[in-house]
Amino acid sequence: MADQIHRLLSIMRTLRDPQRGCEWDRAQRFETIVPHTIEEAYEVADAVAREDIDDIRSELGDLLFQVVFQARIAEEAGQFDFDDVARAICDKLEFRHPHVFGEAETPGKMREERWEALKAEERKRSGATSALDGVALALPALMRAEKLQKRAARTGFDWPDPSGPTAKLAEELQELAEAAPDQREEEAGDLLFSAVNLVRAYGVSAETALRHANAKFERRFRAMEARAIGPFDQLSLDRQEELWQSVKRDEQ
Repeated sequence: MADQIHRLLSIMRTLRDPQRGCEWDRAQRFETIVPHTIEEAYEVADAVAREDIDDIRSELGDLLFQVVFQARIAEEAGQFDFDDVARAICDKLEFRHPHVFGEAETPGKMREERWEALKAEERKRSGATSALDGVALALPALMRAEKLQKRAARTGFDWPDPSGPTAKLAEELQELAEAAPDQREEEAGDLLFSAVNLVRAYGVSAETALRHANAKFERRFRAMEARAIGPFDQLSLDRQEELWQSVKRDEQ
C-alpha cells in the first residue's frame, strides 16, 4: 500500500514539475482545484448509490488524487505536505475516539453526544466563537441548512416538537403566496429552510430524503416516457397524469 502512495505522490510531483510537467496541472491553484474535488466527491456518492464496486474503487482513486493535488500545491508553497495531512486526520481520529485509543469508557447510547462534544472542543481550541463556526459554506444548501439548524439546536434554540415547525412552514407558504416579485426569492428560501426544519423534527435527513425523492421522480418519469404512444411532450396534461398514476399503481 505504501508503495502505491509513494507512486502517486511521485506522479503528482512530475505533473507539477516546472520543466517537464503537464501545463494544465502546473497552472492549478487551491481555488481552481476545489470544484473538481467537490465533483469527485459527488461521483463517489453516485457510484455508491449505484452499488457499482468497480466504479467506487475508481472514483475513490480520483478523490484521493484531489487530496494529493491540494497537498502538493501547499508543499510547493512551503505550507504543509501530504504527511501533514495524514498526520492531522490521524490525530483527529484518535482524539475523537478516546474509548478506542485511550482510557475512556465506551460511550454507548451517548455516542453522538460524545462525538459532538469532542468536535465542539476542537472548534473551540481552533478559535471558534459561535456554535455555527465550521459549517462549510461549500456544502449543498439543503445539507448546510440542516447542519446550521442542528448546531443551533444544541444550544437549546429549537422547537420542542414538530408542531412548531409545522406551523412555521404554513406561515412561510402564505408569505410566499403574498410576496411581491422582488421578495419571492427570499420568501422561497425561508420556505425551504422551514421545510428542512420540519423534516429534521421527525428525525429525517432532508438531503437524503430529497435525493431519494429525486430518484423516484426520475424513475417514474422515465417509465411514463416509455409507455407513451408518440412524443411524450405532445400528450395532453390529462394523458400525462394518467400515465403517471399508472406508473405509481404498478410500483405499488
